[in-house]
Amino acid sequence: MTDTPAEPTSKPFSGSTSKPWEHAKQGPGSASDELATRFVQSLSHDRRLYKQDIAGSLAHARMLQKVGLLTAQELQRIEQGLAQIQAEIEASAGEFGAAWPGWKPELEDVHMCLEAALIERIGEPGRKLHTGRSRNDQVALDLKLWIEEADAQLRQRFDALFRAFVGLARRDGLIVMPSYTHLQRAQPIVVGGELIAWLAAFDRAQHRLAALRTVNRHNPLGSGAIAGTSLPLDRHHTAAALGIGPPTPSSIDATASRDAAIDFVYALAMIAMTLSRWAEQWIVYASTEFGFISLDPRYTTGSSMMPQKSNPDVLELIRGRCGAVYGHLVALLTICKGLPIGYNRDLQEDKRHVFEAFDRVAECLDMAAMVVATTRFVEDKINQGLSDGFLDATCLAEYLVSKAVPFRTAHQVVGSLVLQCQKQGRPELSRLTVDEINSACAGAGIDGRPCGPDVYEWLGPRNVVRRYVSYGNAGVRGFQEQLEAWEKRLSGV
Repeated sequence: MTDTPAEPTSKPFSGSTSKPWEHAKQGPGSASDELATRFVQSLSHDRRLYKQDIAGSLAHARMLQKVGLLTAQELQRIEQGLAQIQAEIEASAGEFGAAWPGWKPELEDVHMCLEAALIERIGEPGRKLHTGRSRNDQVALDLKLWIEEADAQLRQRFDALFRAFVGLARRDGLIVMPSYTHLQRAQPIVVGGELIAWLAAFDRAQHRLAALRTVNRHNPLGSGAIAGTSLPLDRHHTAAALGIGPPTPSSIDATASRDAAIDFVYALAMIAMTLSRWAEQWIVYASTEFGFISLDPRYTTGSSMMPQKSNPDVLELIRGRCGAVYGHLVALLTICKGLPIGYNRDLQEDKRHVFEAFDRVAECLDMAAMVVATTRFVEDKINQGLSDGFLDATCLAEYLVSKAVPFRTAHQVVGSLVLQCQKQGRPELSRLTVDEINSACAGAGIDGRPCGPDVYEWLGPRNVVRRYVSYGNAGVRGFQEQLEAWEKRLSGV
């Protein structure tokens, strides 16, 4: 006999049966149904906005007093009440004051819980606080204020990561190593050249955050639910007080847009992508086949079956968590893609994705800084195969260019010399004689003898990394220039 599917658990709620925004409804409303109450609430995640909501409420209340909609005494009571509430939340146990008794799921969200607590504490003045505003413009404001604070926290984490890379560059930066394109050996560089590359990538990620915040620097407070208000609100006053830009020019767009959230999560996704690429590079370098780096044992794990293993699990988790951040970005874009202009309740889901994406990226940045700070490049291992792969081939071509040989012809000559060495079992171009190089030049139709004994000053990985002169190069000179610039920057000079 087939079991009958259980009915959804839905029963009368034992707490409050009315919501202050449902007076036009017949009956007790959604608060009377436990399942509906759980389904519509956002309090479980948006209570982390309590500081931003209180800051917005204070700015709004001060503006209301300025335009004559609150008395000075009423404003004072609101300010005192909100200060007491914030202190109580911050003194309560749990994440974001989870144990504070004012968090009531039947009130749905952080905004209504704070307002209800204020009214309970100070009475009628608290009932005036919502004058001229809606939860729609409240949450849009709170999210923008939260993004500002989150950005400041990310800047601190980036600073720690930058310092870790610079510290590693000071220690191991002059070790000569191969660079790779297509994961095949390319030209010789110094370790510091690659570390500077990661610094450049992470610095760009940080600047992207700042640039996208600039695009969204408008204040939605005072837009109301959608159309504004007939009350004499001074939106410029609250905008100046909160410092996130001028008032939004459209009340409809202000409450309907989540561009700030999407842009923020996009920037987080780009940070996660850069972290993932770096993690993959170092996973490869930490393998037995490469052995270029030695990871601190604190950031590796063993195998439950193979006693000898030391796996780069921390790097792998950083790489893996990138996918979740991408997922949050796609979720936000999908939430917004079909919404008509004006606020829709779908937008309540935005904060889940913003907060979770931020939390993942923040912890990955923290972990990355620790990994970088404790890693060493293994010079002996790198040196074992440093001459493999003809890393100096490009430099030999450039030597011929310095002797007036056209580059394309020089490229042809060096290619033939590499093939010659491979056939003869000679692993290095420096084992060629001057006569052999000139013979290859003659075979390409080059008159005279362009190659002289000075060619050996251009050959060998250690010679090559000292010859790079172009700005931003990954050799000794480019690395030292960039390291000095980073040290000045981090010291505040």
